[in-house]
Amino acid sequence: MSKEFDVVVIGAGPGGYIAAIRAAQLGKTVACIEKWKNPAGTLKLGGTCLNVGCIPSKALLASSEEFENASHHLADHGISVENVSVDISKMMGRKDGIVEKMTKGIEFLFRKNKITWLKGHGKFTGKTDAGVQIEVSGEGEDGASSEVVTAKNVIIATGSKARHLPGIPVDNKLIADNEGALSFDTAPKKLAVIGAGVIGLELGSVWRRLGADVTVLEALPEFLGVADQALSKEAAKQFKKQGLDIRVGVKVGEVKTSANGVTIAYTDKDGNAQTLEADRLVVSVGRVPNTDNLGLEAIGLKANERGFIDVDDHCATAVPNVYAIGDVVRGPMLAHKAEDEGVLVAEVIDGQKPHIDYNCIPWVIYTEPEIAWVGKTEQQLKAEGREIKTGQFPFMANGRALGINKADGFVKMIADAKTDELLGVHIISANASDLIAEAVVAMEFKAASEDIGRICHPHPSLSEVMREAALAVDKRALNM
Repeated sequence: MSKEFDVVVIGAGPGGYIAAIRAAQLGKTVACIEKWKNPAGTLKLGGTCLNVGCIPSKALLASSEEFENASHHLADHGISVENVSVDISKMMGRKDGIVEKMTKGIEFLFRKNKITWLKGHGKFTGKTDAGVQIEVSGEGEDGASSEVVTAKNVIIATGSKARHLPGIPVDNKLIADNEGALSFDTAPKKLAVIGAGVIGLELGSVWRRLGADVTVLEALPEFLGVADQALSKEAAKQFKKQGLDIRVGVKVGEVKTSANGVTIAYTDKDGNAQTLEADRLVVSVGRVPNTDNLGLEAIGLKANERGFIDVDDHCATAVPNVYAIGDVVRGPMLAHKAEDEGVLVAEVIDGQKPHIDYNCIPWVIYTEPEIAWVGKTEQQLKAEGREIKTGQFPFMANGRALGINKADGFVKMIADAKTDELLGVHIISANASDLIAEAVVAMEFKAASEDIGRICHPHPSLSEVMREAALAVDKRALNM
């Protein structure tokens, strides 16, 4: 007789493990299926984000920023440091230690909440009166190669994998995706990156700080076209000043590898044939949903032409009691979006009426300076014909920013011209990932720019720039 659960979650990334915990909090019997193994062959929870994504990349960004500060910026504070060196293996060890701590933390949370970890690959095999049948193959507790479990409700949270380009084989040595680029044993002298999105910019920044000469090739004609134009323009200026060579509007051709490295043939934005020589190449051209080999057809489901599973506003699929969240469904591929959907689905299963406002999900790029935004861009609002007013305030006029030597960037706020409702907040600065949270709260509560302008902010703090930008919407900034 197969094991039966109220809820079975397939995938233990940020969406899946959070969904499992919330369902368990609500009194459900819960199992979570996960097959991820680290390079040592050990099964781990946390999915891409904790193991080879958000967490390790931020650890390396922090370490490489410390190295850059010591090498180039401590002198501004009157601190002299000589012969600064970096131990890449020790840096990688620190990163791996953080990952291990986080994944062990999820194992603890599973035990605390009495969640059963089913170790292996989950695949639908059919439906019965008792529920959905799922085969778990690979790591059965009793040594069996597989077992079948029954779920009254299923949450598909299988995440995504790096998109690879045809004709450019990824070996994670010479040519790497996000996984390989997080584990280089040395800083390459010359690094090429295909894709100027979030991952390309973050990993390019890490290795540039550690000594690499970095060139980023982007197919789109505009740099960071998804962001507000004011942000993307400022970001391009800052990255150029740092030494990141970003080339937009390119078409990548043949990529050849040799004992000496990688040669990338491409056509530039003017149609001229070019060649780029590099020691290593990182391919970061987006991600694709993990919906293959799930056996969706066994329960009457199928992925759409782009590989995603179609769902409604509450992440329900076309099959009753089967839900999908995170990177396998529509919307941005963001860990915190997946987490919110995991909580939402667990509460829907419990009979509650939760809601997610996708317009209030923040975006962050953890470069230096950080880039963060929530809501709509000025170009989106103008395309909609919306009457707006904007306010912008620079960090160079902020005492705290000057004190910590992080005076680049600004906050830009966009409000409705008539009602003053906040429609978008866009930040490029140090700690933008933390500052954006205030804007998310404000927009969730349908605040006006005046509301932020009237709230007392601590002095001196970076958050004062939020207030000044809000005041600037009505042309009454106090420190400009």
